[in-house]
Amino acid sequence: MNFFETLFPVLETKFNVEKDASAHWDHSVIAKASVLRDLIIFLRDDESSKMEMLLDVVGIDYLGFQDYEGPRFAVEYVFKSISHPGRRVRVKVFVSEQDLEVPTISDLYPIANWQEREVYDQYGILFKDHPDLRRILNHVEFEGHPLRKDYPAHRRQWLSTNDFLLPALEKRLESKGYKVVQHSKEVLPNEDEYLTGSIQE
Repeated sequence: MNFFETLFPVLETKFNVEKDASAHWDHSVIAKASVLRDLIIFLRDDESSKMEMLLDVVGIDYLGFQDYEGPRFAVEYVFKSISHPGRRVRVKVFVSEQDLEVPTISDLYPIANWQEREVYDQYGILFKDHPDLRRILNHVEFEGHPLRKDYPAHRRQWLSTNDFLLPALEKRLESKGYKVVQHSKEVLPNEDEYLTGSIQE
């Protein structure tokens, strides 16, 4: 009996999860967003699982997926145990086009901060209570979410203003005790709308 055969009944009872029949490699469960944080805390802390490492947070767009009738989007979390080598678990949460929101886990796994920002940037899925939910790969004037299946593949979008990355980096360094010798100067664009998603002093 592998570890998941013992773990799954516990997860099913405590968090009402289902096995993900579409998973082919890792052990995978489907959970509701309402229990996501409690489930992940259990997976991280309980001795039976000890999923100390978050490997990835990915978005999925099922638009046009053959024979699929569920919610359009999903967010999937990939975990790995350090205490129990070889053990991995995936957690999938379906997200409807109307809701487009799941709770953040960036306070549980700091690495999730940027991973959730990437899913937001590419798919438009919001992470409730995320400390800094803004684009991470695409620029501040970018419209839409390019990994959605209905996004025009050849559409290009130009950036016409500064994307203020240095001030945010300087604040982060200072919060960790580093001294910034010379602060970068912000050159503000003429239009306020260009600041959407950017750092504003």
